[in-house]
Amino acid sequence: MPLHESGEDYLETIYLLSKKKDFIRSIDIATELNYSKASISRAMKLLREAGLITMAEDGQIKLTKTGFQKATDIYSRHTLITDFFEKELGVNPVTAEKDACRIEHVISEETFLRLRSYMTEKGYETRL
Repeated sequence: MPLHESGEDYLETIYLLSKKKDFIRSIDIATELNYSKASISRAMKLLREAGLITMAEDGQIKLTKTGFQKATDIYSRHTLITDFFEKELGVNPVTAEKDACRIEHVISEETFLRLRSYMTEKGYETRL
């Protein structure tokens, strides 16, 4: 199932929260993204049905293996594009972050792979 931009943002947020916290709930995602609890509940249902997350009886949300792979792919795109804008083009960090967040969802695989190759040749490490 292809994810829309918002679904990718949810997965990326769950991934980033999981790096900081052992226990993630819907309210944590709502707080992080500044979204309503209702929209988070609907999104979590869709991600669960797609097999990308699990939700325990106590409300704990975890990425499945497939969800983790998808989330790290999204985050890798985000950080690589941000780094390119900041380090290679001199874009200020706030603008680089905002623009990368938009572009990460629409960049083609070919362009991303070429950008990654370019950044690797320049000696930049992947941030995960």
